[in-house]
Amino acid sequence: MSVQTPPTPLSGASAATSPQQRMEGTLPRWAPTAAFAGAAVVAALLSGFNIALFVIYTVVLGTLAVYVVSRVREGRRRAADRTVTSIVTSAFGIAMVPLVALIWEVVSRGAERLDAEFFTASLYGIIGEGGGAYHALMGTLIITGLTTLISVPIGLMTAIYLVEYAQGRLKRAITFFVDVMTGIPSIVAGLFAYALFVLIFGPGIRLGIMGAVALSVLMIPVVVRSAEEVLKLVPLELREASYALGVPKWRTITKVVIPTAIAGIGTGVTLAIARVIGETAPLLITVGITNATNFDPFDGRMATLPVYAYYQLTQPGVPPEFAIDRAWTAALLLIMLVMGLNVVARLISRFFAPKTGR
Repeated sequence: MSVQTPPTPLSGASAATSPQQRMEGTLPRWAPTAAFAGAAVVAALLSGFNIALFVIYTVVLGTLAVYVVSRVREGRRRAADRTVTSIVTSAFGIAMVPLVALIWEVVSRGAERLDAEFFTASLYGIIGEGGGAYHALMGTLIITGLTTLISVPIGLMTAIYLVEYAQGRLKRAITFFVDVMTGIPSIVAGLFAYALFVLIFGPGIRLGIMGAVALSVLMIPVVVRSAEEVLKLVPLELREASYALGVPKWRTITKVVIPTAIAGIGTGVTLAIARVIGETAPLLITVGITNATNFDPFDGRMATLPVYAYYQLTQPGVPPEFAIDRAWTAALLLIMLVMGLNVVARLISRFFAPKTGR
């Protein structure tokens, strides 16, 4: 007859980590927020209305307060976890400060001239008050459209070649040069386009198409890299199924591969357009500036929003406040265009992605 011994009670650390006691040793959710709020009050007193010192003191004192309270209540491991969480959250908040400050400054100073006249009038014959950026907005749209027409076919076909056809040294060489082009300074692209057209038309030439060629140098590698990564995500089984049915490779690419990856390709192209629409240095060299409206990119100078804002700020004339207001409004319009393109990219990715059946 066997004798069953009663289970021994938990002792030491095991007893200390029962569910009820763990709940009793957990800080309430509002504790970290309260610690940082208190640190912000102390930092406001210590910093003397210096924003940089206020942010530093708040982060340091708030993190220390969270660590001390958590160490006393929850233990060393949980305190270390909360400290790292506080540091990461604080880093995110600090990174958001300049972004929020930039948007606030541009909106507050640019919204004053965001009226109908700004979108319908040019600067032709305008010296002081009034005028708008209609000619610059049209120039930006025309040059960006030409850039897209040049860059998307070249970039997409290059990506298809790298994924579907290229092998060995040639593929590695093309990939290397695409990576190098991705890091080219924008001023170098402008100098390249200017030198190319000077060789053909002579010195002093300024054309809208020159700006499109310069921006294409910056946009093509972005399209290539984004399209290449998206095409690699297309399952190999889809290609093999198409080949098994006797479909040639070129038709498999156009009817199977590209439709499957069209959402990612559209997103990459849209983000590439957003990347180049605000470039200033290449357009300063190749397109220049004019106060009149010019819709022909093959005849004379054209105004663009980045260059328009640059000249309104650096050469405001007398009195300067009206030109500076126009510069801030042009900057706000550029931000709105870039944000709109990012929203379009997200919508493309959401609505045109292939359905997974989940």
